[in-house]
Amino acid sequence: MSGRTHARACPERTCVGCRERAAKSELLRIVAVEGVCVPDPSGTLPGRGAYVHPALVCLDLALRRRAFPRAFRVQGPLDTAELRGNVETAETVAQQATP
Repeated sequence: MSGRTHARACPERTCVGCRERAAKSELLRIVAVEGVCVPDPSGTLPGRGAYVHPALVCLDLALRRRAFPRAFRVQGPLDTAELRGNVETAETVAQQATP
């Protein structure tokens, strides 16, 4: 046996909020566009990306730790209002989907 498996490797990323590793498909990609944190669910926007769980807990941790400016290598604060609204709606939809 060569030790190889037939299962495909799943790409992993680290959440900038809670610092836990998770599958890339479970995390929300964030991109900085002109000083604004923009959610990129399709993963196609150009530029450096940061990943966070689509939960307010992780988003708040990332904001408190100032993780987004560090991840994007920019100076000063970033506007996260659009990102917060996106995460809140995603969390609401997920809560309604679970019985």
